[in-house]
Amino acid sequence: MGFAVGGKVALVTGSNRGIGKSIVEGLLAHGASKVYAGARKAASLSGLVEQSGGRVVPVEIDLERPETVEAAASNRDVELVVNNAGVLRAADLLSAEAEDALEYEFDVNVFGPLRMARAFAPVLAANGGGAFAQVNSVVSVKSFPDFPTYCASKAASYSITQSLRAILGKRGTLVVSVHPGPIATDMATSAGLQDIAEPPSVVVEALIKALAAGEFHCFPDTMARNVWQAYEGFARSVVEADMAGG
Repeated sequence: MGFAVGGKVALVTGSNRGIGKSIVEGLLAHGASKVYAGARKAASLSGLVEQSGGRVVPVEIDLERPETVEAAASNRDVELVVNNAGVLRAADLLSAEAEDALEYEFDVNVFGPLRMARAFAPVLAANGGGAFAQVNSVVSVKSFPDFPTYCASKAASYSITQSLRAILGKRGTLVVSVHPGPIATDMATSAGLQDIAEPPSVVVEALIKALAAGEFHCFPDTMARNVWQAYEGFARSVVEADMAGG
């Protein structure tokens, strides 16, 4: 089951910059009729709103505040949800700060997608199923010791996304798990990856293709595709397989 974005109504979290902003722009370029752009501070979306000719609607969404997620789901015309918002807090795994970093990243990167799925599942189902895309990371399948707690949170998010694929699929909702490598965003810069980062547009185009093809896994950039080349066999035969029968 594929999902074409043309003429559809979408909602994107973390839309005020980086990958999220590019996703909003990309969806509009590919014909989305309206995009609810979510951010912790709706005022930060003014530029996107002005450029869109009325097709972008700002929405306050803070994944740490479940009430804002639930309020956003009152927009009952949403057909595509892209949960892009995420946080990274670098911490030495053996330091005293590691537990705080892990707790913070899990609240946003793991509980956040769960809150979004729970709130929007009935909305998407009511609108024919639609699609739910979760922006995970290449670090969800390979941990890097420079930011281990972030990697752990993305691995957990990826696990939840796998379950959402099965659960929401029964309601006619396509689920896509997006796994970017280093992308030119503030987060990549803070992680010291700016020299190898690729533009956010590669994520947008890969996501739209994955949606159209009905693909669960989306590995968009050069590093991600290299990982996918090694990982695809396992992903196809185990992760994407129906093993409920044992």
